[in-house]
Amino acid sequence: MEPQESQDAPDGLEEQRAFICASFNQDTTSLSVGTKTGYRLFSVTAVDKLDCIHEGVECPDVYIVERLFSSSLVVVVSLSMPRRMNVYHFKKGTEICNYSYSNDILSVRLNRQRLVVCLEESVYIHNIKDMKLLKTLLNTPTNLTGLCALSVNHSNSYLAYPGSATIGEITVYDANNLSTLTLIQAHDSPLAALAFNSSGSKLASASEKGTVIRVFSVPEGQRLFEFRRGMKRYVSISSLSFSADAQFLCASSNTETVHIFKLEQHSPSQDEESPTWSAYMGKMFSAASTYLPSQVSDMMHQDRAFATVRLNMFGLKNICALATIQKLPRLLVASSDGCLYIYNVDPQDGGECVLVQKHRLFESGEEQVEEKEEEDPEDGSPPPTSQSYAATVALPSTPPSSTTLMGTVYLS
Repeated sequence: MEPQESQDAPDGLEEQRAFICASFNQDTTSLSVGTKTGYRLFSVTAVDKLDCIHEGVECPDVYIVERLFSSSLVVVVSLSMPRRMNVYHFKKGTEICNYSYSNDILSVRLNRQRLVVCLEESVYIHNIKDMKLLKTLLNTPTNLTGLCALSVNHSNSYLAYPGSATIGEITVYDANNLSTLTLIQAHDSPLAALAFNSSGSKLASASEKGTVIRVFSVPEGQRLFEFRRGMKRYVSISSLSFSADAQFLCASSNTETVHIFKLEQHSPSQDEESPTWSAYMGKMFSAASTYLPSQVSDMMHQDRAFATVRLNMFGLKNICALATIQKLPRLLVASSDGCLYIYNVDPQDGGECVLVQKHRLFESGEEQVEEKEEEDPEDGSPPPTSQSYAATVALPSTPPSSTTLMGTVYLS
């Protein structure tokens, strides 16, 4: 199938609406884009079309925009007022509330229970149903990028953020019970990326070197998997994202390659049942690794990518997510070149992923398409179109058809 491409945007329109940031919502059914003129929300539930469901112009130069699942709630922070967070009901066109903080807001994370605001040296935890401030974590290690991750599973609401500015230590905090769960010594270098799986039972991390990605159990903090992204060069990991079933993990960076890793345990019985040459060599390497230095031994036990994507760009910032769209596994890549790329993923054999669609995010003459309301899984009936703030955030989410991308990437 040949990849399709939307029509080119008129000259000057791309510059006018230049990207500042982009993020997927908690179940990867929506893409939010911050621009110089405001922000836009897109529905990403189909491959062949990309519907713009809302364009907000309440404030310009939006560098943080986060949508709560498929609800009408959206959180926006503008470069013109970087210490102020605005919460909007975009379908009503009204501002629900706003909060100001002591320093610039670097990131915002939310689920149906909590809203977390991260500053350079502090973290604020709000009850999302009434926006009451529940806890302020002061004097946290310097966090210049506002790196943090919040579990999409509101029954635990685990929060992960750097526990050190000099090494890759992770603090895992229970945002429901407002207590620290554990400290994880994840990497030797400072952290660059964090992501929970949809249930909050696994946490992926990468350091500033970007060569190794590790997955830990939560809340125990036990290392479960270790993947090697590369060896020849250090890279800047821009996003990590699990699939809905936590069987796959994707990672994008400032290079032209997106990696997809498969989370599977290799049992000795499998090797005995399949006496192949590769299994034999694997045993030989495993035996030899006990006599080698720890750094070399660790490298021999690290798994490589199960599947990859070669982007037609280098050095551009992007975010990636794994999703099930129209019953097939897909990889989504939103790039600062102003496009959303959709790839097919082979869950059995992996290999090179195939580009099936390229959408330009800014076009002329396009009409806004009203998004279907999210159905209530209890009775199958759609919720009312006009609801209170508390009622909207309390809506139960449908079972996730894709993964959580707990991150916003600045694309300017």
